[in-house]
Amino acid sequence: MFGAPGVGNKLGRSIGKQLEPEEGEFFSLSANKMEGFEGASSAESVLDLSRMNLNNQSLDTVSEKRRKDTKQLYLCYNRMTVLPESICLFSNLEFLDISNNTLSVICEDITRLTKLKTLIAKNNRLNEFSLPKQFGSLQLEMLNLSGNRFEEVPSQCLQLLRLQSLSLGGNRLKSIPAEIESLTSLELLYLGGNQISSIPAELANLPCLTYLVLCDNRIQSVPPTLNRLHSLRSLSLHNNLLTYLPREILSLVQLQELSLRGNPLVVRFVKDMTYDPPSLLELAGRTVKSKNLLYSYKDLPSHLVNYLDMASKCPNPKCAGVYFDSCVRHIKFVDFCGKYRLPLMHYLCSPECTSPCSSNPQSDADSDDDNSVPADRLQRVLLG
Repeated sequence: MFGAPGVGNKLGRSIGKQLEPEEGEFFSLSANKMEGFEGASSAESVLDLSRMNLNNQSLDTVSEKRRKDTKQLYLCYNRMTVLPESICLFSNLEFLDISNNTLSVICEDITRLTKLKTLIAKNNRLNEFSLPKQFGSLQLEMLNLSGNRFEEVPSQCLQLLRLQSLSLGGNRLKSIPAEIESLTSLELLYLGGNQISSIPAELANLPCLTYLVLCDNRIQSVPPTLNRLHSLRSLSLHNNLLTYLPREILSLVQLQELSLRGNPLVVRFVKDMTYDPPSLLELAGRTVKSKNLLYSYKDLPSHLVNYLDMASKCPNPKCAGVYFDSCVRHIKFVDFCGKYRLPLMHYLCSPECTSPCSSNPQSDADSDDDNSVPADRLQRVLLG
């Protein structure tokens, strides 16, 4: 099953109890059997037609009153290959579950369900060509397309601006589109169990994102820009190809759970001395910043002012230097919760700059770290 436990409650999306029909209660959907059909659920707003071998015309036999009263509709396990066009007759539908069928296409008529808030279509045969062109006009808040055959995130999904939860786990996705940043209401993003190799920087532009699940992929690095996800509470990165984390992850003040098991995280301190000498522009910029020289748009062209404003301070507390594009990458072990030591990437302004926490890199893994994360900040670090 693809999903994050308990997330539905945290998003405040109660979908009601799914009611299973009594054995033998419904054996026909013909007109003369409508008495039993109308009693499909004890709740008038819930209609559960799961496991009933429905065909494309079966929904036509539901009475007009029943269609009008239905707000939650379950059509799971019916071996449907296409969603019946008559789905549009349920004008007040807010929740639709069409999981575990053999759907390869979702009909255009679904776009007429103007009140639909939740669509669950797990474990079908859908791909990026299966959704109608106007699918993005729906007012969906929760969409689950896990366990299908998507090789890329459908463009229509990126138009669902009210979406709070998007699940595309267990598909064949190879990348996350930069346009994901348009889903500014998103609180849960589940992309586990795909073939994703990188995380776009644009993912950091989701101000409400609380749960990010990227487990079971092929991700080799985490962009430092994720430190802008100020609402993030849970980050699942287990079973990837990570060897280090960016030190900026320490600034995720709301982060309570970090899952890292199954990654080839380095087991010893690694010193990477790869270094590109600074350009004349950078040398001049470092001089201006280190000597605190005043500058403004009256003194310099706008592009130089913008460049100077992008200076990064060297993390070494003994160094007052800055850098722009030229820096030395180091992997530094940082203590989490007094129990785990994780390799975090940090940057120094030059090869001559000493380690920000230890003058002896080889003994660093055994030393205390001033950048340790308090136990009350990060409640769970899952490494095994």
